[in-house]
Amino acid sequence: MGATYKTLAGPAGPSEFKDRGSKFLGYGFPVHSEADVKRLVEQIRKAHHKARHWCYAWRIGPEPAAERANDDGEPARSAGQPILQQIRARELTDTLVVVVRYFGGVKLGVGGLIRAYKAAASEVLDMAEIMEKPITQSLQIRFDYDRMNTVMKIIKRFGGQIRRQNAGQQVEIEAEFEPEKIEAVKEQLNNWEGVEVK
Repeated sequence: MGATYKTLAGPAGPSEFKDRGSKFLGYGFPVHSEADVKRLVEQIRKAHHKARHWCYAWRIGPEPAAERANDDGEPARSAGQPILQQIRARELTDTLVVVVRYFGGVKLGVGGLIRAYKAAASEVLDMAEIMEKPITQSLQIRFDYDRMNTVMKIIKRFGGQIRRQNAGQQVEIEAEFEPEKIEAVKEQLNNWEGVEVK
Protein backbone atom coordinates (compact mmCIF):
# COMPACT_ATOMS: atom_id res chain seq x y z
CA MET A 1 0.00 0.00 0.00
CA GLY A 2 1.24 3.49 -0.87
CA ALA A 3 1.45 6.66 1.20
CA THR A 4 -1.48 7.64 3.40
CA TYR A 5 -2.86 10.77 5.02
CA LYS A 6 -4.98 11.35 8.13
CA THR A 7 -8.42 12.94 8.10
CA LEU A 8 -11.73 12.84 9.98
CA ALA A 9 -13.93 9.79 9.40
CA GLY A 10 -17.04 11.98 9.72
CA PRO A 11 -18.43 15.14 11.34
CA ALA A 12 -17.60 15.65 15.04
CA GLY A 13 -18.87 17.91 17.80
CA PRO A 14 -19.94 20.09 19.25
CA SER A 15 -17.28 20.39 21.93
CA GLU A 16 -17.97 23.10 24.50
CA PHE A 17 -15.54 25.40 26.31
CA LYS A 18 -16.60 28.23 28.64
CA ASP A 19 -14.62 31.21 29.92
CA ARG A 20 -16.08 34.16 31.88
CA GLY A 21 -19.52 33.83 30.35
CA SER A 22 -18.37 33.31 26.76
CA LYS A 23 -19.20 29.93 25.26
CA PHE A 24 -17.10 28.33 22.50
CA LEU A 25 -18.55 25.43 20.47
CA GLY A 26 -16.21 23.39 18.26
CA TYR A 27 -17.23 21.44 15.14
CA GLY A 28 -15.04 19.26 12.89
CA PHE A 29 -15.73 18.10 9.32
CA PRO A 30 -13.99 16.14 6.58
CA VAL A 31 -13.77 18.37 3.45
CA HIS A 32 -12.44 17.97 -0.10
CA SER A 33 -12.67 21.51 -1.50
CA GLU A 34 -13.10 25.18 -0.63
CA ALA A 35 -16.71 24.80 -1.84
CA ASP A 36 -17.24 22.24 0.97
CA VAL A 37 -15.71 24.70 3.47
CA LYS A 38 -17.99 27.53 2.33
CA ARG A 39 -21.13 25.37 2.50
CA LEU A 40 -20.36 23.98 5.98
CA VAL A 41 -19.36 27.35 7.49
CA GLU A 42 -22.63 28.76 6.12
CA GLN A 43 -24.59 25.87 7.70
CA ILE A 44 -22.97 26.55 11.10
CA ARG A 45 -23.68 30.30 10.79
CA LYS A 46 -27.36 29.55 10.13
CA ALA A 47 -27.59 27.04 12.97
CA HIS A 48 -25.95 29.54 15.39
CA HIS A 49 -27.21 32.83 13.93
CA LYS A 50 -27.27 34.46 17.40
CA ALA A 51 -23.55 33.83 17.99
CA ARG A 52 -21.01 36.65 17.72
CA HIS A 53 -18.17 34.92 15.80
CA TRP A 54 -17.74 31.87 13.57
CA CYS A 55 -13.98 31.34 13.36
CA TYR A 56 -12.48 28.49 11.42
CA ALA A 57 -9.42 26.89 9.83
CA TRP A 58 -8.93 24.21 7.22
CA ARG A 59 -6.26 22.13 5.49
CA ILE A 60 -6.89 20.39 2.17
CA GLY A 61 -4.76 18.06 0.06
CA PRO A 62 -1.57 16.10 0.59
CA GLU A 63 1.65 17.72 1.84
CA PRO A 64 2.26 20.55 1.34
CA ALA A 65 -1.43 21.05 2.12
CA ALA A 66 -3.39 24.18 1.19
CA GLU A 67 -4.53 25.81 4.42
CA ARG A 68 -6.35 28.88 5.68
CA ALA A 69 -7.33 30.40 9.01
CA ASN A 70 -10.16 32.92 9.50
CA ASP A 71 -10.53 35.10 12.64
CA ASP A 72 -14.02 36.36 11.64
CA GLY A 73 -13.69 39.71 13.41
CA GLU A 74 -11.70 38.52 16.44
CA PRO A 75 -8.26 40.19 16.93
CA ALA A 76 -5.74 39.06 14.26
CA ARG A 77 -4.32 35.55 14.84
CA SER A 78 -6.31 35.06 18.08
CA ALA A 79 -8.82 32.54 16.69
CA GLY A 80 -8.12 31.01 13.26
CA GLN A 81 -4.40 30.39 13.91
CA PRO A 82 -4.90 28.49 17.21
CA ILE A 83 -7.56 26.35 15.46
CA LEU A 84 -5.20 25.67 12.51
CA GLN A 85 -2.38 24.74 14.89
CA GLN A 86 -4.56 22.01 16.41
CA ILE A 87 -5.28 20.55 12.94
CA ARG A 88 -1.55 20.66 12.11
CA ALA A 89 -0.52 19.19 15.47
CA ARG A 90 -2.55 16.05 14.66
CA GLU A 91 -1.15 15.94 11.09
CA LEU A 92 -4.66 16.09 9.63
CA THR A 93 -5.66 17.21 6.15
CA ASP A 94 -8.98 17.44 4.27
CA THR A 95 -10.22 18.81 7.60
CA LEU A 96 -12.27 21.85 8.64
CA VAL A 97 -12.75 23.01 12.24
CA VAL A 98 -15.27 25.76 13.04
CA VAL A 99 -15.50 27.33 16.50
CA VAL A 100 -18.63 29.35 17.29
CA ARG A 101 -18.39 32.00 20.01
CA TYR A 102 -21.31 33.28 22.04
CA PHE A 103 -20.06 36.46 23.74
CA GLY A 104 -20.58 36.55 27.49
CA GLY A 105 -20.12 40.27 28.07
CA VAL A 106 -16.55 40.12 29.38
CA LYS A 107 -13.59 40.68 27.04
CA LEU A 108 -11.08 37.84 27.33
CA GLY A 109 -8.05 39.60 25.80
CA VAL A 110 -5.93 38.10 23.04
CA GLY A 111 -4.29 35.53 25.37
CA GLY A 112 -7.69 34.41 26.66
CA LEU A 113 -9.08 34.10 23.14
CA ILE A 114 -6.11 32.05 21.94
CA ARG A 115 -6.57 29.66 24.88
CA ALA A 116 -10.34 29.36 24.32
CA TYR A 117 -10.20 28.76 20.55
CA LYS A 118 -7.32 26.31 20.99
CA ALA A 119 -9.25 24.40 23.70
CA ALA A 120 -12.50 24.19 21.68
CA ALA A 121 -10.61 23.00 18.56
CA SER A 122 -8.51 20.52 20.53
CA GLU A 123 -11.58 19.04 22.27
CA VAL A 124 -13.58 18.54 19.08
CA LEU A 125 -10.59 16.84 17.39
CA ASP A 126 -10.23 14.59 20.45
CA MET A 127 -13.91 13.62 19.98
CA ALA A 128 -13.47 12.92 16.25
CA GLU A 129 -12.72 9.54 14.76
CA ILE A 130 -9.46 9.88 12.80
CA MET A 131 -8.85 7.61 9.82
CA GLU A 132 -5.94 6.99 7.46
CA LYS A 133 -6.64 7.07 3.73
CA PRO A 134 -4.35 6.30 0.82
CA ILE A 135 -3.06 9.34 -1.06
CA THR A 136 -4.76 9.25 -4.47
CA GLN A 137 -4.71 11.09 -7.77
CA SER A 138 -7.78 11.93 -9.84
CA LEU A 139 -8.39 11.13 -13.48
CA GLN A 140 -11.16 12.69 -15.58
CA ILE A 141 -12.50 10.08 -17.98
CA ARG A 142 -14.91 10.90 -20.85
CA PHE A 143 -16.34 8.23 -23.06
CA ASP A 144 -19.24 7.16 -25.24
CA TYR A 145 -22.02 5.41 -23.36
CA ASP A 146 -21.41 2.08 -25.12
CA ARG A 147 -17.92 1.94 -23.53
CA MET A 148 -19.39 2.00 -19.98
CA ASN A 149 -18.70 -1.69 -19.19
CA THR A 150 -15.12 -1.54 -20.45
CA VAL A 151 -14.29 1.63 -18.49
CA MET A 152 -15.91 0.34 -15.29
CA LYS A 153 -13.97 -2.95 -15.51
CA ILE A 154 -10.67 -1.05 -15.86
CA ILE A 155 -11.51 1.26 -12.93
CA LYS A 156 -12.38 -1.76 -10.78
CA ARG A 157 -9.28 -3.73 -11.84
CA PHE A 158 -7.00 -0.92 -10.64
CA GLY A 159 -8.92 -0.33 -7.39
CA GLY A 160 -10.27 3.07 -8.46
CA GLN A 161 -12.83 5.01 -6.43
CA ILE A 162 -15.47 6.96 -8.36
CA ARG A 163 -15.85 10.49 -7.02
CA ARG A 164 -18.27 11.95 -9.53
CA GLN A 165 -20.27 10.69 -12.48
CA ASN A 166 -22.33 12.55 -15.11
CA ALA A 167 -24.14 10.62 -17.79
CA GLY A 168 -25.40 12.37 -20.88
CA GLN A 169 -24.70 11.45 -24.49
CA GLN A 170 -21.15 11.16 -23.25
CA VAL A 171 -20.34 9.88 -19.78
CA GLU A 172 -17.93 11.80 -17.55
CA ILE A 173 -16.36 10.13 -14.53
CA GLU A 174 -13.86 11.43 -12.01
CA ALA A 175 -12.07 8.48 -10.43
CA GLU A 176 -9.24 8.30 -7.91
CA PHE A 177 -6.32 5.87 -7.98
CA GLU A 178 -3.15 5.30 -6.01
CA PRO A 179 -0.49 7.45 -7.73
CA GLU A 180 1.67 4.49 -8.81
CA LYS A 181 -1.29 3.05 -10.82
CA ILE A 182 -2.13 6.22 -12.78
CA GLU A 183 0.09 5.55 -15.84
CA ALA A 184 -1.12 1.95 -16.21
CA VAL A 185 -4.77 3.05 -15.97
CA LYS A 186 -4.24 5.75 -18.63
CA GLU A 187 -2.52 3.23 -20.90
CA GLN A 188 -5.41 0.74 -20.59
CA LEU A 189 -8.09 3.38 -21.19
CA ASN A 190 -6.28 4.98 -24.13
CA ASN A 191 -6.38 1.63 -25.95
CA TRP A 192 -10.10 2.14 -26.52
CA GLU A 193 -11.59 4.38 -29.16
CA GLY A 194 -14.08 6.93 -27.84
CA VAL A 195 -12.39 7.07 -24.41
CA GLU A 196 -10.61 10.27 -23.41
CA VAL A 197 -8.50 10.59 -20.24
CA LYS A 198 -6.94 13.62 -18.58
